[in-house]
Amino acid sequence: MDNNEKRVSILFRITIVLCAIIFFAVLELGKNTLLGWCISAVIFAAYIALEIKIIKNKKWYIRLLTWLCFFALLGGTIAISQPPYKTVPAVENKNPSVTDVIKVNEGELTGVKNEDESVEVYAGIPYAKPPVGELRWKEPQAPEKWDGVRACDHFAPMSMQKRDSEIMNSLTKIVGYNDFKISLKDNYREALSEDSLYLNIWKPAGEVKNAPVLFFIHGGSLTTGQPSFSEYRGEDLAKQGIIVVNFGYRLNVFGYMAHESLAEESPNHTTGNYGLLDQIAALKWVNENIAAFGGDASKITIAGESAGSSSVGALCVSPLAKGLFRYAIAESSGITPKVPYHTFRSYGDALAQGNKTLEEYSVKNAGELRAMSAEKLLETTANNSAMTVDGYAITEQPYLTYEKGNNNEQALLNGYNAHEADVFNLFTKIEDEDYKNRMEDLFGEYADDVLKIYPPDSNKSEYTLAVEAGGSAKGAFNHVLGGTWFAYSHKTWSDYIASQNKPVYFYYFSKNNKSLKAYHAGELPYAYGNLWRHGKLYDEKDYELSKTMQSYWVNFVKTGNPNDDGVPQWEEYTTTQNKILKLDEKIEMIDDPYSELYKVIDKSQNSK
Repeated sequence: MDNNEKRVSILFRITIVLCAIIFFAVLELGKNTLLGWCISAVIFAAYIALEIKIIKNKKWYIRLLTWLCFFALLGGTIAISQPPYKTVPAVENKNPSVTDVIKVNEGELTGVKNEDESVEVYAGIPYAKPPVGELRWKEPQAPEKWDGVRACDHFAPMSMQKRDSEIMNSLTKIVGYNDFKISLKDNYREALSEDSLYLNIWKPAGEVKNAPVLFFIHGGSLTTGQPSFSEYRGEDLAKQGIIVVNFGYRLNVFGYMAHESLAEESPNHTTGNYGLLDQIAALKWVNENIAAFGGDASKITIAGESAGSSSVGALCVSPLAKGLFRYAIAESSGITPKVPYHTFRSYGDALAQGNKTLEEYSVKNAGELRAMSAEKLLETTANNSAMTVDGYAITEQPYLTYEKGNNNEQALLNGYNAHEADVFNLFTKIEDEDYKNRMEDLFGEYADDVLKIYPPDSNKSEYTLAVEAGGSAKGAFNHVLGGTWFAYSHKTWSDYIASQNKPVYFYYFSKNNKSLKAYHAGELPYAYGNLWRHGKLYDEKDYELSKTMQSYWVNFVKTGNPNDDGVPQWEEYTTTQNKILKLDEKIEMIDDPYSELYKVIDKSQNSK
């Protein structure tokens, strides 16, 4: 073999190894099936053998043609080994024990037990008819009865929503959560469907009587999200003597599109809040059936994070939810400002976006959209991601209900995280001039007041992700936006409840870690006891904080007060006591970091 042949041979080996590494990484990131791995291995082996025995001395164009065929075969392998759609098992242990039969209004059902059989999980229980066909964009209907015993051992499909490719989801786990695991056990995509109005229940194993209930609403900007998400599964909280419920509800165009023609055909003259009406239907189902699982319908606490927290606020002001729960837990969003910043809009805006949807599809009324596929409707560019005052589920701007004292919650636990806005602005570069312009957009004539409190160089980012766009004023912008979009709603919410002489407990989560840190949603695995699902990303200090937060949450669900003898004292927020509880390695009462910003936001809100 001459030197030229050696160089070609070495180059081939390097190229084929790099191709193998890249290709098998793509298979793993894309969750392709084992079939794809096997076929790919055969293709690589066959091509190497072909190169060595036949084509290594052939003309360049023959070798090029062979390479093209090789890559075409690999591309075909990716296509035929795409991960299938499946529903997610209710528990992760194989061959779980089946529970005793439970009887609810619609029929009999069974669930499954977790690995140590301390918790029973009932997943995929229908609480309403599938909102498909003629029921698309209509109020939820009572679920149908069934014969026999229904096996409730898998989560139902997630609600219809746009979602990234599996490769992008995997990269998000790598860059964001730092939680990507190489495995062939998760080579599937979670199923999605319009038929998604099902709920899930975690209860302590065995006989339970009069247990308090936590009713959790998932977030996702009212456009995405699913109740199977590991961060808020209820297994660990159920071990502490409460029952945990979560559920799916209609999202995006299916859940929050508004149109005059839909209001006209509704017996309640409502449109634009179908997802919220689903939440109320699920809450009613729990009131009627939770006793069969050992729960007490008079002891229900509603809870939610992000858009789920905004939804908690909506339930607190909805006349349809009055008497269906007693306490509320709200994490990282709310709708109590005079002009809410997040997941809430005027009825006029809702109708305008509904009309835009119809114009996109060249139809005359929303009824014609029912003939279209769900997949086609997801392509709309209209913004259907907010609740509205429809005169039925929500009868007036929420702050007015609070000013009148007509809100539904008897006690409130709520708060926000230290870096709420950071992940929403990852790809936005903010220099000094950009920052000043953004402040004018947010605060109008009061922008200079904010700039005095937070100059462009006032806040440096404590930590950044690899895809962070940066900019000289990015830290300040993230900080102010977090205070405006998220913290301010909890300040106003807490003030309203305190003025009504009801118990309210206000927190500030700031714990750093190797995963989501104190970003938006970073508190979820702590409060709901799911750190253990993330391997070594959390340390002893994280588990200590999680234990305390779980105690606070469970105590509040049980009594409306998060305190007991085993946790640091959490002082009640009142009209005269405005300190909030910092949740970190050291748990302590502190002054709210945004106290000065709130004053400017008040002025800006009052001028609107």
